[in-house]
Amino acid sequence: MRFDEFGFVPALEEGLESMMFEEATPIQEQTIPIIKEGKDMIACAQTGTGKTAAYMLPILDAIARNSRESILAIILVPTRELAMQIDQQIMGMSYYTGATSIAIYGGGDGMGYEQQKRAIREGVNIIVATPGRLISHLTSMKIDLSHLKHFVLDEADSMLDMGFQDDILRIVSYLPKKKQMLLFSATMPMKIRSFARKILQEPVEVNIAISKPSEGIDQRVYLAYDQQKMELLKNILKDPNYVSVIIFASQKTTVKLLAQELQKQGIDAEGFHSDLEQSKREDIMARFRSRQVRVLVGTDVISRGIDVVGISLVVNYDVPPDPEDYVHRIGRTARAATTGTAITFVNEKDQNRFAQIENLIGYPIEQLPLPEGFEAGPTYNPAKKNPQHKKKRFNRNKNKNYQKAKRA
Repeated sequence: MRFDEFGFVPALEEGLESMMFEEATPIQEQTIPIIKEGKDMIACAQTGTGKTAAYMLPILDAIARNSRESILAIILVPTRELAMQIDQQIMGMSYYTGATSIAIYGGGDGMGYEQQKRAIREGVNIIVATPGRLISHLTSMKIDLSHLKHFVLDEADSMLDMGFQDDILRIVSYLPKKKQMLLFSATMPMKIRSFARKILQEPVEVNIAISKPSEGIDQRVYLAYDQQKMELLKNILKDPNYVSVIIFASQKTTVKLLAQELQKQGIDAEGFHSDLEQSKREDIMARFRSRQVRVLVGTDVISRGIDVVGISLVVNYDVPPDPEDYVHRIGRTARAATTGTAITFVNEKDQNRFAQIENLIGYPIEQLPLPEGFEAGPTYNPAKKNPQHKKKRFNRNKNKNYQKAKRA
């Protein structure tokens, strides 16, 4: 379905045309008509499917039809990086509509907080915020939300995983009763459904191909011991076709070590983790988007919602702890109908977890031999259990008999 078939106002269509938006993705095609009808909705779609535009376009259309200098929509997101990213996307889509937006997040200095307060007072149509910082503003100043029409929870599963449930309920208590509520999530576990029932009114449910990697991703796996992984990574990065790379590691300490080692090899690499100051994180992400940084090393925080076009390679330095996280990680490449490569390193300990990933996606992933000059890696045998020492069990009956004999 083409975007010009949704019946958006001309100013919004002009913005989409300038951004070369033509064909809607499946999640957009299914959700936009529902949102335009004003219904509550819970939508599930994996990363890279166009979720942001799916909810923002009908909201911008509604704002353009009833323009006023008041807060009309709040988008709640789990991370400051995602808040900034969505705000930038809104600016592009709304360029000709006159709608205004601001990203509200923590981690900056006091001046940033005051700038956010001033923007809210002066009147802004759309607030994109992290839960903690929005609560801070709601409790420190009077914010007029009486005209609010739309409330969106983006990456809802991630927010619940991060412990924001009570914060979300607190924010909802500040909102007018009559409003549209939209919940978008990459996964749909029972906790999401239960939470949705608390805050949504008779929501329409939309599910789009949950837990299936994009067809454009060339997935590969190397069986390698931990001591082989670094040299294997360096070997892979020799390929000049991999111009923009994300490397995922489960531990922050591993992220730091990998970034340092790659920098020693003369590779333009940066670690992306929670220990960095907000200004540093913003600088790294800006340089990565502009290709000044070739390799970004991070934990799963960058697998959720961080949208960078043209990533050619994703490397899982270790197997993610949850099979769903694998889909989120490799979803950073092959976005917007492009192609990309995803490579996973599997050691002898992670084979059962990797087998769970193959079971989730429904097919085996191609195993590649280690490059020439490498010693053999571990054999793939996911059913094999790690040997465990049997503990001697204390036989109470035997002990009682011993005590009786001793007393006799």
